[in-house]
Amino acid sequence: MTVQIVRFRSEMPAEEVMEIYEQRAPRYRAQDGLRQKYYLRYSGTEEHGAVYVWDSEEALEAFRSSELYRTIPEAYRVQGTPEITTAEVVMTLRA
Repeated sequence: MTVQIVRFRSEMPAEEVMEIYEQRAPRYRAQDGLRQKYYLRYSGTEEHGAVYVWDSEEALEAFRSSELYRTIPEAYRVQGTPEITTAEVVMTLRA
């Protein structure tokens, strides 16, 4: 499994970011290889983000070449460059 963690600032108020999360969620549910996505709002900041859990690095790479991925900055009116971290899952506590 591969995990990707994204953190960004938006020009929109938090309520609007949440609305976009809801609107786009069905498209993520249909994304091949995406096991789970956790939508985030960082405490004490105006930052948002997500944790993506992918079946494989290949599934993540396929997403990175998708139209859905390309529209993220515009959809959320991202300010600056998002912080993106990718890691391989080497052990899980629960299945």
